[in-house]
Amino acid sequence: MSDSKVFAGGLFAVGLAFLAAFFLFTNGTVTEAAAAEDTAGPNMVITVAGKGDVVIDLRPDLAPQHVERIVELAESGAYDGVVFHRVLEGFMAQTGDVQFGKGDDLSRAGTGGSDLPDLPAEFTDAPYVRGAVGMARTNDPNSANSQFFIMFAPAEHLNGQYTVVGNVLEGMEVVDTITRGMPGSGIVETPDVMESVTIAQ
Repeated sequence: MSDSKVFAGGLFAVGLAFLAAFFLFTNGTVTEAAAAEDTAGPNMVITVAGKGDVVIDLRPDLAPQHVERIVELAESGAYDGVVFHRVLEGFMAQTGDVQFGKGDDLSRAGTGGSDLPDLPAEFTDAPYVRGAVGMARTNDPNSANSQFFIMFAPAEHLNGQYTVVGNVLEGMEVVDTITRGMPGSGIVETPDVMESVTIAQ
């Protein structure tokens, strides 16, 4: 498993502080997410401990292999107890490291995946709008595994560069309360936890 399994790979190392400031400046007050349509795909329900539920419409029509992976991990209970390890104000909240993102020692959170193989990219023209859900990867486009992120705000520079797997249907108000991390790195000192992640067909 790569030790750099982080969203956007090297992008975080060189430009997160700039990007976060840019999004806040250009977007001003974050607006409500465009109403996502509930498609024929399954819904993923994330219960954020102490905060509430987030319902995500998964899109196998856009990314069949990635959605299949998310469903497999959720149904096995692998996502239960995983933290939101990297959260950037005005940008996104990242979670899903089933290898290092749970338990008492979170020092390597964000560097792992699952024991399943990495996935080939399934890039589409689906936009990264507020409430969009995408798969994290390293600089290698074919390195997504288990980690995913939820957008607080639009990020056009991600379009066509990261696999979109769904959109938030309900609970953006819960997403908005996820504890933010340090400016620049986004690393969260006391992160919120996905208490349970289930799939509703």
